Amino acid sequence: MGEARQDKRGIRLLKKGRRGLLRAVFSRAGLILILLLLEFAMLIGLFGRLRSFLPHFLTLSAVFSTVMALYLLNSRHDPSTKITWIVVIMLFPAVGAMLYLYTRSDIGHRMLRDRFSQLTEATRDSIPQDGGMAERFRTEAPDAVGLARYVNRTGRFPVYDGTEAQYFSLGDELFPVLLEELEKAESFIFLEFFIIDEGLMWGRILEILARKASEGVTVRVMYDGTCEFFTLPRDYPKRLALLGIECRPFAPITPFVSTHYNYRDHRKLLVVDGRVAFTGGVNLADEYINEIKRFGHWKDTAVCLRGGAARSFTLMFLHMWYLGEKELPAEAFLSAPAGRCPETGFVMPYADCPLDGERVGEWVYMDILNRAQDYVYIMTPYLILDGEMETALKFAAERGVDVRLILPGIPDKKMAYALAKTHYASLLRSGVRIYEYRPGFVHAKIFVSDDREAVVGTINLDYRSLYHHFECAVWMRKVSCLPEIKADFLQTQSFSREVSFDTLRKEKWGTRLLGAVLKIIAPLL
Repeated sequence: MGEARQDKRGIRLLKKGRRGLLRAVFSRAGLILILLLLEFAMLIGLFGRLRSFLPHFLTLSAVFSTVMALYLLNSRHDPSTKITWIVVIMLFPAVGAMLYLYTRSDIGHRMLRDRFSQLTEATRDSIPQDGGMAERFRTEAPDAVGLARYVNRTGRFPVYDGTEAQYFSLGDELFPVLLEELEKAESFIFLEFFIIDEGLMWGRILEILARKASEGVTVRVMYDGTCEFFTLPRDYPKRLALLGIECRPFAPITPFVSTHYNYRDHRKLLVVDGRVAFTGGVNLADEYINEIKRFGHWKDTAVCLRGGAARSFTLMFLHMWYLGEKELPAEAFLSAPAGRCPETGFVMPYADCPLDGERVGEWVYMDILNRAQDYVYIMTPYLILDGEMETALKFAAERGVDVRLILPGIPDKKMAYALAKTHYASLLRSGVRIYEYRPGFVHAKIFVSDDREAVVGTINLDYRSLYHHFECAVWMRKVSCLPEIKADFLQTQSFSREVSFDTLRKEKWGTRLLGAVLKIIAPLL
């Protein structure tokens, strides 16, 4: 167990332990390993008892695998996922089929999916698209009208003008501004983060939240249920309740009972009074502001919206907060005056939900790549691509667009690092330029293109973000901070080493072998 400590009000907070065994057992990789070991043990036991039936077993196994392969080839999965499941089922028919049925059954999620759909439909008209602004958008950004229409259809999130976008190139820069805006709260504060970890950053924020709650401000905190294994005690909501703070973990892990562990709340958003909203890659933990060093210098980004667009993040939070309840009292929070800023560009916050069958995060990225004429600059911590995204990156480069990627030089996950490198050669052959950040770990998730549009948010270029996580981001067009985003990319590039075929040949054989093996099951990781 970790050590206990006291906060200023005497609330006993548990300092976390790392719990490495729990992390391994309850991860997706751990589940796969356990099932494979069980099948291996079962086969050894059956082999001795049923040796005479071995020819019949092999024939049945071959027929079953063929039927499953035909089924998968005609399914709606993307090609990379089809190949993965076919290989797994061919190699391990019984366990492969069980795992496939388990992950596709959505045990415990059908009602959740229906509820999310109901909430989205119920709030269809909560934030209507301003007609006059929409007309100006069609005139000034005709190439992006289809993208805006798609995003609004999937999540009811409109395009806004009159919203200021402030960009932060580091969590270190974000932190003081975030504290300053929290101090201004008069009505409500909503926080929803993938990770909350005790330390300087969360301690400073928590002190303000507790004080604001005592002043009558509604304070609500959500975090992903994985925090209960790695950073926070299970009774943390009760401890925050003693401070007047409402708190809910999203989907605490209950493996072997439900597949909800497959869908995590990876979003990072903070809303103050419906007038200011933050999003980006920064979680509420000390490594994100470089207070502690885990993987060298932590490079992250975020954006603050001041104006009407903050309402969309209010609605995103309310969708998640009331997901398990029958009613969604949104009007009281969405009717708060947000004000207008002199910003002349456009912003469009959006969310990506794994329950609705839409791949909003991926398709926004691909739309930018497909419309780009000059350049697309990308920062992402992970590069585990499906065939469609890899093709979009390559095709943009093949038609003369300057496509550049910055990834970590010091990885946080060896498997993800090895998998990323399996895409390098194919991308390089098409002209994509790849850089690795030498001082440390890049956790930023940004796209910036053609000096006219950018995305800052929580969405990585990997299967987890693009298919299985709740995510959020903001798309921006001709906002005043766009030159800062581009300049930040180029400055980060200057601290990075460019990847070439020569550097690939010098890569450690262990990394190359690990990546080649893991690529077979990449969609499952």
